Amino acid sequence: MDFAELDAWLTERAGEDRFSGVVLIRRGDETLFERGYGLASRRWSVPNAPDIRYDTASITKVVTAIAALRLAEQGHLDLDRPIGEIIDLTGTVIAPEATTRHLLTHTSGIADDADEEAGESYEALWVDRPVYSVVNTRDHLPNFAYRAPNFAPGEGCRYCNSGYVLAGLVIEAVVGGPYREHVQETVLDRAGMTESGFFDRRDPQPRVAEGWDEIFDGELVTGWKQNIFSYPPIGSPDGGAYCTVGDLVRFLRAIREERLLSPERTKEFLTPQVLHSKGVWYGFGLEFVLERDGSVWNYYKDGGNAGVCSLARHYPGVGLDVAMLSNHTYGGGAAIREIDRVIRAS
Repeated sequence: MDFAELDAWLTERAGEDRFSGVVLIRRGDETLFERGYGLASRRWSVPNAPDIRYDTASITKVVTAIAALRLAEQGHLDLDRPIGEIIDLTGTVIAPEATTRHLLTHTSGIADDADEEAGESYEALWVDRPVYSVVNTRDHLPNFAYRAPNFAPGEGCRYCNSGYVLAGLVIEAVVGGPYREHVQETVLDRAGMTESGFFDRRDPQPRVAEGWDEIFDGELVTGWKQNIFSYPPIGSPDGGAYCTVGDLVRFLRAIREERLLSPERTKEFLTPQVLHSKGVWYGFGLEFVLERDGSVWNYYKDGGNAGVCSLARHYPGVGLDVAMLSNHTYGGGAAIREIDRVIRAS
């Protein structure tokens, strides 16, 4: 495959300040395309590069799902047990009969902290609440625990970040320890993701990209702002793990090569579970795009937040893994669509 067209497109977009990040495309061990565009730090003019670690936003949900399924196959967690029997939901309006399976497949019906499908802004949650007050998994509960549910568990499908916060609490209750430490050891390290982790943005971690977004006056860009006050300083079960593009591809391969789950659980993990919208199915964290004949064109997880856009995608028919990590909110989505278009046309 010749990706010169993709490189030219990304170079032009980066020159116009409409894309900033890194793209990696591999087939097996062969790297077909790898390049950074724009700046990892606008403050210090550090260029983006493949060894930079980026916030992956909601790709973290796949890590959480893998951790939960590992506990299930080890006999420590029943995915169909009501979460009210595992974690304390006293005083909340969260349906105690919802199960971990509901949480992982976006079918729990619980209200989200910021309902993305309704156009709500996650960044707006932190106007009156300091971001540094939310560090532990349970700290996120007040953002959604008292909001009316959208539907009864199992009676619908609606994307829900907060479901993964609850899944993280379930994991913590089962293992008796913090979510981040558990998934670092049992998922990230096990997958060979040596450059990945949950980095606190208040700490001087090396090779960590800064997230930046445009400031608009109408359609005119008048400046840039960093995302340090747009969400909590360290990641949680629904988002915020940092990875390189190489580690994201290692993660996809580790899943397929059954290094994280048993053959039976891997097959289940790579099978669409719930129809979300036309042609798009949800699995356990992953999302699946099906062709008209029902075959899987690709499966993926993307993510977005203030100063963040991310993608990890596998195309089974052509054997390609794609990772795209951007430290801008806007521009990454267009890059994802262009990558998909070029691969489909090849």
